[in-house]
Amino acid sequence: MISKKVTVNNPSGLHLRPAGLFCDKAVKFQSHISFKYHENFEANAKSVLSVLGACIRNGDEIEICCDGEDEEEALKALVELVEGGFGEKA
Repeated sequence: MISKKVTVNNPSGLHLRPAGLFCDKAVKFQSHISFKYHENFEANAKSVLSVLGACIRNGDEIEICCDGEDEEEALKALVELVEGGFGEKA
């Protein structure tokens, strides 16, 4: 299992469109992918409802966790998506 902390930096946080992009990217990988928010909340990165339920806002830090055969590629792709602001401009 590998993980990395990233800061969500798009203006509206993980609202429906970026949550959908995040899940679409996650489902392309075989690994189990989740993210942790605060110390006690973990969301399934392959479920839009789970991602939306986290109520992630601009500036919040999440820890993306990947476990499986393609974990390195999955983590790299999701970190790039988050750090790129999901294609939204500030």
